[in-house]
Amino acid sequence: MLKPTRQAIAPGISLVALLVIAAYALLGPTGVIAWGDYRQRLEIQKVELARLHEQRDALRNRVRLLDPRAVDPDLVSELVRRDLNVAHPDEIIVPLK
Repeated sequence: MLKPTRQAIAPGISLVALLVIAAYALLGPTGVIAWGDYRQRLEIQKVELARLHEQRDALRNRVRLLDPRAVDPDLVSELVRRDLNVAHPDEIIVPLK
């Protein structure tokens, strides 16, 4: 009488273990259901990376324009006017804010 129940224990444990592994494969943090979220986050990160590349390129250009051997006079004038708050006597200043 105990023999059939002993024979069913090993397959039952195996079945439970298999179900746990399958549930983890579907619902776990790296499971099939999480793939959609990973793809969405990847697209967001790609957009952010492209924005950062544009910002980096703009900064590289600005550094190139400020090279001490060949300074861009327009950029220097812009920086002096902005940072030192100076203007030529014949200029009219229009506040934007």
